[in-house]
Amino acid sequence: MTDAFVSTGHLPATTDVQRVLETTWREVARDTSGENSAIYPALAAADSDQFGLCIVSTDGRVSECGDGHAGFALMSVAKPFTFALVCARLGTERARAELGVNATGAAFNAVDPVLAAPGGRTNPMVNAGAIATCSRLPGAGVEEQWAYLVAGLSAFAGRTLALDEDLYANVSATNVRNREIAAALATRGALATSGEDALELYTRQSSLLVTAHDLAVMGATLADGGVNPVTRQQVVPAELCHPVLAVMATAGMYEHSGDWLYDVGLPAKSGIGGGVVTVSPGKGGLGSFSPRLDAAGNSVRGVRAAAILARELGLGVFASRPLSH
Repeated sequence: MTDAFVSTGHLPATTDVQRVLETTWREVARDTSGENSAIYPALAAADSDQFGLCIVSTDGRVSECGDGHAGFALMSVAKPFTFALVCARLGTERARAELGVNATGAAFNAVDPVLAAPGGRTNPMVNAGAIATCSRLPGAGVEEQWAYLVAGLSAFAGRTLALDEDLYANVSATNVRNREIAAALATRGALATSGEDALELYTRQSSLLVTAHDLAVMGATLADGGVNPVTRQQVVPAELCHPVLAVMATAGMYEHSGDWLYDVGLPAKSGIGGGVVTVSPGKGGLGSFSPRLDAAGNSVRGVRAAAILARELGLGVFASRPLSH
């Protein structure tokens, strides 16, 4: 069969999306629970009151409110997109065999899963798996690999992304746990380059400056078979979107991924910078930003907003209605 049937849909009218988005923003903005990440000083010092939401449909319509264009650190939200770029070079089966795709059941920055798993395989959505993913970027050395990576992430966002130099210096000086993870990966033979080079690439991607608007465009690209809905560029082949969304659903929200799927029903990825990207296949992407995090490292407001928007806009992949006779 050459033309497979797909189950997708479309977003409501733009006026309805904007109305629901603004109502959700007002409701969720009242929630001041959670704390900024204390892992890096630069994240701890971020303005915890900022809150932005943006939805981009697969046909390029944009709805946004709040601090949708405020800059923040990409952090772990980079992981699914870097995984997609590596899959484009390795193939999805080789990527699964070398990196692993199952949830670890441990914290996102845990070292133990690397030591316990065969060959140090974890999951591309946790730090260990993401560092291993970065080691497999194409290029002769860090600078060529970085050029490939930043070009690919920029293509997902539809604009050139820049490194936040101050944040990069801050993260480089304080990422003790990630150094431990990189060393453990090297010991287990799980890296394609040196631990130092892999960690350097991981640190740089984490320090890219993005907005909620960027995340929505990036998510919409995965929702639209790898085509950026703003630039119309085919960023990655369509067949890669399924495995990328699968690992996002499995572990994108860390050890709260089960609760997230229960409440939201969509693949997503969070970062300790306060960003969350959520993908509704065939419909669009949701980008959110709010620095206050829950115990698992997910944005409190981002999680709440996604649950409401998924319900009100019919985004969830598990939702259905009985056939009317």
